[in-house]
Parts: sequence; structure tokens; C-alpha cells
Amino acid sequence: MSSGKETGQRWTQTWLGGARSAGVDLGKPGERLGLPESGSGAVAGYGRRLGALFIDWALSLLVASLLTRVLDWTPPQRSMATLVVFAVQVWLLTGLLGLTIGKRICGIRVARLDGRPVGLGWSLARTLLLVLVVPAMIWDRDYRGMHDRAANTVVVNA
Repeated sequence: MSSGKETGQRWTQTWLGGARSAGVDLGKPGERLGLPESGSGAVAGYGRRLGALFIDWALSLLVASLLTRVLDWTPPQRSMATLVVFAVQVWLLTGLLGLTIGKRICGIRVARLDGRPVGLGWSLARTLLLVLVVPAMIWDRDYRGMHDRAANTVVVNA
């Protein structure tokens, strides 16, 4: 059994360092999908996605707060209203336009891999998985969460 001293590597380097340190070439995000490495149409990075999410959530919180004042709802009802407003916003805007207000501000959009519009049906499936949070946090090497994989979409630079 080789101790790794001949190659200068530690024995843990192949599994603690991930697939890349084991010599597996994963390529660039989006490469397997035929997307460019950078610029318009390239897979969007984490920062812009989080920025868009925070903008969309803040707008939903604002609308829900206005609704709770008008309808005299309690704080738990406001929390649920925020989630519902967020889900409806994401569903309709992504389905009809391919982007939300936050995505527009951050310069990203949702695109189907086959080039067709996202549509209300796929957008609904994507949104339902997004509001469950956990599926959206499980990403592949192309930065696609389970919600994107289920809807056959990817978030790209606009």
C-alpha cells in the first residue's frame, strides 16, 4: 500500500479535497449543458442569486406588511402572507417573463435548457420546490438546485 510519500500527497487528500483533488475533471459550471463559460447566457454565480433572492423577499415582505395593516392580521398571518406573496411573485414572473424583480435588478434570468419559455406549469413546479427551501439548497456542479433540475431550467446571466 502506498503511503503517498512517493507523490508528496497526504493519504487524505483524495477524499477530503473532493473530486477535483482526486483527479476528476468536473469542468466549468454549465459546460455539460452547452452554456458559455462567461458573459451572457453563462451560469449565474451564487452572489447574484442570493442578491436577487433577498430583493424578492424584501419586496414580498413589504407587500405582506401592507396587506396585514389593511386587513388587521397578526404577525403569524403576516409571515404566511410573506411566503404566499413571494411564491405568487416568483411563480407568475418566472413563468411569464423568465425573471423576477430581484433577478432583473441583479442581471440574471431563468432559462429552459431546450430554449423554450419557462411557462406557468414548470414555473409552478419550480416555485413549489423553491419555497420548501431544502430542494433549492441541494445543487449540482452546474449550480442547478433540485428545483431547477425538476423544471429543466438553469439560472443564467442576462
